[in-house]
Amino acid sequence: MQKKVLKANIPLNGTVTVPSDKSISHRAVIFASLAKGRSVIKNFSKGQDPLSSLNICRALGVDIEEGPDLIINSDGVLKAPLTGLNCGNSGTTMRLMTGILSGQNFSSELFGDASLSKRPMKRIIEPLSLMGAEISSQNGHAPLKISGKKLTGIDYHSNLASAQVKSCVLLAGLFAEGVTTFTEPHLSRNHTEILLSHMGADINIDGCKTIISKSTLEPCQIEIPGDISSAAYFITAGLIVPDSDIILKNVGLNPTRTGIIDVVKLMGGNLEILDMRNVSGETVGDIRVKYSNLKSCVIEKDLIPRLIDELPVIAVLATQAEGETIVKDAQDLRNKESDRIKAVVKELSALGADISETEDGFIINGKTNLKGGVTSECYHDHRLAMSLYVAGLVCQNPIIINGFEWVNISFPEFETQFAQLFGFIQS
Repeated sequence: MQKKVLKANIPLNGTVTVPSDKSISHRAVIFASLAKGRSVIKNFSKGQDPLSSLNICRALGVDIEEGPDLIINSDGVLKAPLTGLNCGNSGTTMRLMTGILSGQNFSSELFGDASLSKRPMKRIIEPLSLMGAEISSQNGHAPLKISGKKLTGIDYHSNLASAQVKSCVLLAGLFAEGVTTFTEPHLSRNHTEILLSHMGADINIDGCKTIISKSTLEPCQIEIPGDISSAAYFITAGLIVPDSDIILKNVGLNPTRTGIIDVVKLMGGNLEILDMRNVSGETVGDIRVKYSNLKSCVIEKDLIPRLIDELPVIAVLATQAEGETIVKDAQDLRNKESDRIKAVVKELSALGADISETEDGFIINGKTNLKGGVTSECYHDHRLAMSLYVAGLVCQNPIIINGFEWVNISFPEFETQFAQLFGFIQS
């Protein structure tokens, strides 16, 4: 599907409630499936990725009722699947389920679409193998064939700050004899640790080190906040479209995810947090953002894991900031749904941005009047598609985005919510 994006020439004004957090939705349905009893999940994501996790839990014998709330009825024991388990485009589904399935008493196979099949899985196979897991792959890529084994806890030091790798190992630790310790170089998002603790797991956190022992999870009620990764597109649009003033309701403000807010503050953006509160162990609040005159900054080191998914739209933001913005230490962007470094540089350059590729990021010189007038590619990458849409709002000429249907992976309400702020639906 192609999407034509017109420069709106009008500000964004109003209030939107961004869709529920994709990362927490994955974990909520997966962890509730491991708990014996009835769990209730409120505000579960409608994105295709979390639905992949839901469908796999159902294929593993879990009774799931879909309605206004998600009702999980589980006996706490997963059943051998009748067929292979389809993760779709979801790396989170594949990596978290691999950790769980490695400690079961049955064999299983996880596969995904062409994009997911290119993503690196050696990063989880290595620590799981040290725990005693038996996993075969296609040269470190999906499909993954897992022969469930008795696992033993390990003390693992990761070279990569990755919430998916950390979660995979910790979930394997739920089924392993002894203690499992995972240490990462920088603190990655910690939704897994928060929710496991909320559900009664024997887990302790000491900075970048997490320790878990074999545990039984308790059923509970989980209310999922709005996704700050989804909010990032509205935050950026509000900052760069003149005279905009918007409020984003019920956004998750977990400190391991709020890197984009730190960047906006570094750039001098007008952003305010309202009504901060705690919901199911997570910090939640409303965000007000207004059009701003932005300045450049450097984005690096321990800030990167806290905004890794937002970097494509942050690149758009940087095109409208005065001076040289540098993004570095972000080489893992090359291992996402696309090589996001190469893709961002190529597509923003075509729009007229002054952006250059580095080995571990990019350098952007602003402020730039983006020309547009081109057809852009999203490379089957939902975050790139949405970032290009936001860029199109400040281009002098309309742009066309090929493959725009990929936004449904995480944010099927994307266009409708932007239309709400403009007061009309773009054709």
